[in-house]
Amino acid sequence: MAKLGVGIIGCGNISSAYLKIAPSFRNLEIRAVADMNMDNARLRASEFNVRAETVDEILADPEVDVIVNLTVPAAHYDVSRRILEAGKHAYSEKPLVLSLEEGERLQELAASRNLRVGSAPDTFLGGSHQQARAAIDQGRVGRILGGTAHVMGHGMEKWHPNPDFFFAPGGGPVLDMGPYYITNLVQLIGPVKSVTAMAKAGLPTRTIQNGPRNGEVLQVTTPTDIHAILEFQNGATVTLGASWDVWKNRHANMELYGEEASLFVPDPNFFGGTVEVGGEGDIEALPVSEHPFGRANFTTGDGRHLANYRGAGLADMAQAVEQRRKHRCDIDLAVHVVDVMTGILRSGQERRFVDMTTTCERPAALSAEEARALLA
Repeated sequence: MAKLGVGIIGCGNISSAYLKIAPSFRNLEIRAVADMNMDNARLRASEFNVRAETVDEILADPEVDVIVNLTVPAAHYDVSRRILEAGKHAYSEKPLVLSLEEGERLQELAASRNLRVGSAPDTFLGGSHQQARAAIDQGRVGRILGGTAHVMGHGMEKWHPNPDFFFAPGGGPVLDMGPYYITNLVQLIGPVKSVTAMAKAGLPTRTIQNGPRNGEVLQVTTPTDIHAILEFQNGATVTLGASWDVWKNRHANMELYGEEASLFVPDPNFFGGTVEVGGEGDIEALPVSEHPFGRANFTTGDGRHLANYRGAGLADMAQAVEQRRKHRCDIDLAVHVVDVMTGILRSGQERRFVDMTTTCERPAALSAEEARALLA
């Protein structure tokens, strides 16, 4: 398998995750990093033994075939557009863009230049989520009729030194965490037909409680408490709760209700976890999957052992370029998810149902054998 030369624009915290895991994939070779702040670029470059370049230099670098866009969400569209205009494939962190119009412009630009655009999240390629997908595809739970999904917490002001963008337009729990949940729902059930939602900012201000800005008060200018209903093209209806106004809750991350049984899906923000099924009898955990993207390979600061294969979607895109097939984290999926997320926010603002104007195919399932072929 040929290696694709990879560059990174944006050398913040998330860049280290990509740089650490990239050697695990046989077809990726990160060759350069860039940032508006060259000190950040030089620091990452020295840490991982790659080149530090300016943004203009990496866009023109002949040894870089695809650039990973790890800038802040508000810059995603402009940076991805520049990557495509430079003749390189683009792979973006989530969300791909902040508006449907921006996503559709990237689709048109990529198609006109015969280039690929991929986008995180790729956690749905994890072992547990592919195991849940197999349970649905094999008819174990029957046709999905409904479900619930919840992502709830109390925001980032306690631990993030600069949490401003989380509470401003372009932030909020739907655009920040929604990609993990909605993307996984689409790969499990299919595309969304329409949405309706109620949305509000539960607290008018947030106070930073750490770092050099400790005590500074931020104005909240985007909804932080959203309750939505998603109607899927197959007829299923799923309740999505996304809130940063909740101290504690006991909601499951994701439950899907089929004609034959219920399916309990672990946190879509992670690659691994336990999948459970319950019909007429007791709820039972499915056997531990042999899927390589479900195996723990990372230890958190608090000692938890997790599966972390961030970059799997990029590796799949690199392989898809060589094999001339559709990659799983493709732009059609990402744009549809943007359509759903912005539709939810628009519904909450305008207090009405919103129909989706986009659709997509369910991404192809990723078998254990196919995942192993991506690993070094």
